[in-house]
Amino acid sequence: MTEIISINPATLETLGKVPITSPSKVKELVANARAAQPAWAKLAVRRRARYLDSACEWLLANAEDVARTITMDNGKPLAEAMAQEIFPTAEFLRYAARQAPLFIRDETAPLGILRLIGRRSFIAHRPCGVVGIIGPWNYPFAIAAGQAAAALACGNAVLVKPSSWAPIAGGMIGAMFQAAGLPDGIFSHLPGDAETGRSLISARLDKIAFTGSAAVGKDVMRLAAEGPTPLILELGGKDPMIVRQDAELDRAASAAVWGAFTNAGQACASVERCYVHESMFEEFAELCVRKALALKQGNGLDPDVDIGPMTTPAQLEHVEEQITDAKARGANILCGGERDRSRAGYFFPPTVLTGVDHSFPIMRDETFGPVLPIMPFSDDMQAVRLANDSAYGLTASIWTSDKSAAKWMIPLLQAGVVMINDCVFAHAIPGAPWGGVKQSGFGRSHGRAGIMEFLYPVHVHENSSARKCFWWYPYDMKFLEMTGGLLKRIRAIPTIVKAMRRHRL
Repeated sequence: MTEIISINPATLETLGKVPITSPSKVKELVANARAAQPAWAKLAVRRRARYLDSACEWLLANAEDVARTITMDNGKPLAEAMAQEIFPTAEFLRYAARQAPLFIRDETAPLGILRLIGRRSFIAHRPCGVVGIIGPWNYPFAIAAGQAAAALACGNAVLVKPSSWAPIAGGMIGAMFQAAGLPDGIFSHLPGDAETGRSLISARLDKIAFTGSAAVGKDVMRLAAEGPTPLILELGGKDPMIVRQDAELDRAASAAVWGAFTNAGQACASVERCYVHESMFEEFAELCVRKALALKQGNGLDPDVDIGPMTTPAQLEHVEEQITDAKARGANILCGGERDRSRAGYFFPPTVLTGVDHSFPIMRDETFGPVLPIMPFSDDMQAVRLANDSAYGLTASIWTSDKSAAKWMIPLLQAGVVMINDCVFAHAIPGAPWGGVKQSGFGRSHGRAGIMEFLYPVHVHENSSARKCFWWYPYDMKFLEMTGGLLKRIRAIPTIVKAMRRHRL
């Protein structure tokens, strides 16, 4: 196969054909990146930031065209393409351009007692070198574009391979950075399939950022280990939503419906498990059904559509299998539950179900579709145990009017992001880290942590004393005595600190 055929998941019409980047071409582009990267790294950070500003200007000027392309290639409604792809990308481009110069500055390292013998250390931050980014199909523009912006700001050359399930939308990332006027070899767009991705990982890059399923992520790890190539992995989630008895019920139900069905449920941060206090369980479920039935599903190009189709036939089949299994185990399907065969595309209606527990695959395995399973709990500790009873740990949300209760629960939840009275949204915040624990992966995007992922620290140490170091050869009693003296100083430090604090008082 030499090309990818892009299909509109709402109509099953062919959008276009995209040539696949061959393994030999991947090798050539990586070589070009290696040759170009040193000069890019030598540029002042603020000069690199100007290219990100130019990319942002292009995106803002072409926002409607990019959003339409994303909708046709991925299926999500125009409103979501604009709010969840264009807006956060523009925000992050601006954030990286402004903050990277501050983060990349050298830092003084504390030396403790060693500073008394003429020592000085600082930490310099250097770009990794050549970075590969393998993007997902659920957010084919925003995720890879944001990671590329962070890597470029840090002085890396970047190669982006978008998902083969949204190749035209992914190609808009290349168009944006090309319009920014980056030097030759600094940014490359590699449309392709799984073989293209394997070729990129096998090219012995300096870092790989992969977003996708846990199963594919494990394959990426195995292949990267041959380098070895360091990784950032964002591998999805089974995100819990805890609704306490003091939550504002109607608002929490609206959030659950949006959190479960936005992007047709195809978000790593989707609400995939909803735990509701038993005192309000029935009423909450009824509210969710009423709100779900009011949603309009259809072609995302219609501005009034709330939910588009699913993006891939394989993901649609996976959702069908989970629902079929849940029915067989006795789940109550309150709305939805079967594929919409009256439409040409990959449509599955918003589905709410109860009568589930953790013996059901739908409560354990990632669904990645428009499904909201709701389960009761009796007390906060049980809710926390249920939330943590998962192989995943990306986000969790707590819904309550008692902030002290939420703060008590937060340290107990096994997640990389915890939200109070909100869900999903945190990925749109450029200044805060995003990532998970357990099988949700490791590494971070966004925030200072996300930018620092594309740098490595260099410890620079200076000895300003002209004297021979006392720990050099030959070892003798004087060396032991001096070492013992230093140990006594270290032991005395807490006493000295306490005395200083008493003196201040």
